Amino acid sequence: MSGIRMRQICLVARELAPVVDQIRAVLGLEVCHRDPGVGKFGLENALFPVGDGFLEVVVPVREGTTAGRYLDRRGGDGGYMVITQCDEIDSRRKRCEALGVRIANEIGDPEYRELQLHPRDVGAAMLSFSWQRGGRASGGPWHPAAFDGGIAPPAGGMVAAELQSDDPDRLARRWSEVIERPVTSRVIALDDARLRFVPATDGRGEGLGGLDLAVADPARLLAAARSYGVPTVDGAALICGIRFRPVQASAPR
Repeated sequence: MSGIRMRQICLVARELAPVVDQIRAVLGLEVCHRDPGVGKFGLENALFPVGDGFLEVVVPVREGTTAGRYLDRRGGDGGYMVITQCDEIDSRRKRCEALGVRIANEIGDPEYRELQLHPRDVGAAMLSFSWQRGGRASGGPWHPAAFDGGIAPPAGGMVAAELQSDDPDRLARRWSEVIERPVTSRVIALDDARLRFVPATDGRGEGLGGLDLAVADPARLLAAARSYGVPTVDGAALICGIRFRPVQASAPR
């Protein structure tokens, strides 16, 4: 079984500045990169380091974008992409071809390759398989964030993504066969995180609805959310249409 990590989560919003402000105030994260290259897709973005992974927010800046259509379909801001880092990419492509999963977009250069899969063929969100030269180790380089690596991996980070559906068992089976990892009790374990499949109960239908963050003080994060006027529900802060659920980080070894 080849390695696969959850290296980046992408959210989509109508406006960038309010989401950036909430992420700074509540999650305590700072923008590390803004990629002018997303302009060719009619987008602007901001990326934040989270552990040794990255949280991205994209915003359409012209009509007719894929991200804009997703906003309309989901009824507002929300989760958009689950971007994984894999040991290699060619077998992932062959697996997609065998399953009839279309590649919506492909990025390729000597240092970084990415296959973005069509969300209608996978369900809930756009799943991406990416390979980065020299990026196998935790804390390694990551092209989408212009990150060269060389830092010690921290204790915290993104430890689970929550994908919701009216039929979570069906959705979990589909992601399992595409990723080639088993699903147990609606959970798929990646090397560094989990994909959790739950019923859609918020009236927004199928999509990427939640993200678990390992933090030093979960109660402090929720207090910061309430202080900033960000709604909280069931132990999660609601930012950009996503349930950010803080969980206790393990102590560094």
